[in-house]
Amino acid sequence: MGNLLSGELSIIGMKGCEDFTRQVDVYLREWRCREGEDRTFIVRSECPRFGTGEAKGLIYETLRGRDVYIISDMFNYGVTFKMYGMTVPMSPDDHFQDLKRIIGAIGGKAKRITVIMPMLYEGRQHRRAARESLDCAQALHELVNMGVANIITFDAHDARVQNAIPLSGFENVHPTYQMLKALLRCYQDISLHPDDLMIISPDEGAMSRCIYYSSVLGLDLGMFYKRRDYTRVVDGRNPIEAHEYLGREVRGKDVIVVEDIISTGESMIDVCRQLKAKGAARVFVFCSFGLFCNGPEAFDRAYAEGVFTKVFTTNLIYRTPELKRRSWYEEVNMCKYVSLIIDTLNYDNSLSELLNPVSRINKLVERYKAEHANIQMRLDQPI
Repeated sequence: MGNLLSGELSIIGMKGCEDFTRQVDVYLREWRCREGEDRTFIVRSECPRFGTGEAKGLIYETLRGRDVYIISDMFNYGVTFKMYGMTVPMSPDDHFQDLKRIIGAIGGKAKRITVIMPMLYEGRQHRRAARESLDCAQALHELVNMGVANIITFDAHDARVQNAIPLSGFENVHPTYQMLKALLRCYQDISLHPDDLMIISPDEGAMSRCIYYSSVLGLDLGMFYKRRDYTRVVDGRNPIEAHEYLGREVRGKDVIVVEDIISTGESMIDVCRQLKAKGAARVFVFCSFGLFCNGPEAFDRAYAEGVFTKVFTTNLIYRTPELKRRSWYEEVNMCKYVSLIIDTLNYDNSLSELLNPVSRINKLVERYKAEHANIQMRLDQPI
């Protein structure tokens, strides 16, 4: 392990990421600052706008020779700005332009720039299937050409998009450990035995994530595949006609459905409904990014029907206050993990152990099983 800093640490939280960045800063100050020392690693910046909606990037201190980390949530529609007297929510395109403005304001003076973009901008437009643009690859090129050395994202829709920038740093981080930790904390009666628990992939695209969970935990794996109508395009995609299940029987078992994104949620609710119809006991949903583009009301109705038990999503993107109040919603805090990544990179150490948490998952499972066995032993003792 190295002990020399790559450069003085500086963190910029883009608009909408202020709370997340402050939590990251708290961890870093706890680890690095001497007792009684009052300092912050956060650099003040902003992107003020003119009445036309145009903007500029401003940074209020020098970043010359520093190791800079920019945290940016491309999907925070809770941030607004004024344009011709109208209040306009920021789109992913607006957030991406502001990110480039801040990089431009640094002016090449930083020693290194790392962009932490939890949900990858245009990550679902990662490949060309017709006469269409390759927006994600183009965006990565833009960032690298502006001087960004590393791009860190979480649960990329297809991590192969990093092939667009083969000579630059690109890390695809999975919240596997944090999801399992949250599940075991909330449901201390859950059994991790393969006779009692299964991993379910809601479609072909999620199989790699589910195979990881299945392999690490030693659980059976089932999957659904989406039968689509390729003669029509609705909302930019071919509509799903049905979900077909492949795998062992789920009757009487708890199941974990693993996905990267909940967009409208229609597909996920249909998968959960089918699992309950097949006799599944409890249905838990692991999803890195809960967008809920059409609002959470469909999940309210499904939860009232008993279609699923709990949805676990991260705090890596914007969540509305209304969503946080839902009894079926459980937030997985990723601030400490992001702090560890920043701390490790700032010392130019390897991220391998952080990116592959098998040993931590094994310790978590062993500890949970030991505690579960102790509780059972006490229950079995005669009064």
